[in-house]
Amino acid sequence: MSVLPILIWPDARLSQRCETVQGEDLDDLIADMFETMYAAQGRGLAAPQIGVMKRLFVMDCTWKEGTKSPMAMINPTIMAAERIPVVMEEGCLSIPGILVSVERPKAVTVQWTAPEGDIHMADFDGFEARCIQHEFDHLNGMVTFDHLTAAERTKAETDFLERHI
Repeated sequence: MSVLPILIWPDARLSQRCETVQGEDLDDLIADMFETMYAAQGRGLAAPQIGVMKRLFVMDCTWKEGTKSPMAMINPTIMAAERIPVVMEEGCLSIPGILVSVERPKAVTVQWTAPEGDIHMADFDGFEARCIQHEFDHLNGMVTFDHLTAAERTKAETDFLERHI
């Protein structure tokens, strides 16, 4: 297993829609993604964040509390979302040091393929739902800045660039 470099915004790959995974062996990639996510102190990591333009992400929303619950989602689809939105601050491993307020549905129903090839569907709420939606955004070429108004985005981008130039 290896810790891989994480792409940092404004890398153009973070704005590209990913391709569907089709019958590829992903075991090594998934293991490397988990190792990278844990090393970066994250709770989720999407394949495009490491330059792999495939519809795949890993997450573990509980490991910082002491219990690991790793999950890999291949070709995920959000089937339904609760209508009532919740606003929370979000960070992103590709935009380090910046938190932005993002409005998202509190709960989602997701269908995905597991690494073993089984198709799953489940309901998620709270932080897990938020993490899934955040990583799903990456698969569609979106980052947290894309949820902001033009003025909020300009300020957040300027803050980020001032810290990282």
